[in-house]
Parts: sequence; structure tokens; C-alpha cells
Amino acid sequence: MDMLNRLFLQVYVGTATRLRDERGDVPGWVMVTVMTAAIVSGLLLIAQPMLKGMLRDALNSVHG
Repeated sequence: MDMLNRLFLQVYVGTATRLRDERGDVPGWVMVTVMTAAIVSGLLLIAQPMLKGMLRDALNSVHG
């Protein structure tokens, strides 16, 4: 019985450690998310007129 308890403890602690390690740190993920949103917003500001033109041309070619 003691051996079974030891085995369970090793499996449980190993799993808990892996889950904690894979989660990462929350402030780091928040920073990555904010930076990604900023990059997408900046690219959208620059590319929006070109994207609108491409969409307009594509729709006109289908209708025309």
C-alpha cells in the first residue's frame, strides 16, 4: 500500500508541476497579447486603403 501511495504521489506531483510550467506567467501573456493587438492595429491603419481597393476591385470584377 505504501508503494502505491508513493507512486500516486509521484504521478500527481509530476503532473501538477508540468501543468504549472506549461501555463507560463500571466503578465508575459498579457504583454504578448497587447503587443500583437498594437501591431495588428498599426498594420491595419497602413493597409486599410489598399485592402479596401482590392476588395472593391474584386467585387467589381465579379459584378462587371
